[in-house]
Amino acid sequence: MEPQTKFVHVFAGSEITVNLLKAELEQAGILSNVVNEYEESNFRGFSTGTPYSVDLYILDTDLEKAQPIVDEFLKINKM
Repeated sequence: MEPQTKFVHVFAGSEITVNLLKAELEQAGILSNVVNEYEESNFRGFSTGTPYSVDLYILDTDLEKAQPIVDEFLKINKM
């Protein structure tokens, strides 16, 4: 049986900031998944959360490679 990979949360912020970090990770070959519950709930006809609450997830197998990129991103953007 193959070990299962899972998504891990690495960052939360505005949609713009999350997409900037997503682009940085993609340049390093790390795929990510953006979850915007505010926008998704609006499509369903009700509103939850805030527009500044967008989450970024990566595969747990990429966490070690991604951590220095995330740390540098936070440092540069003073977060």
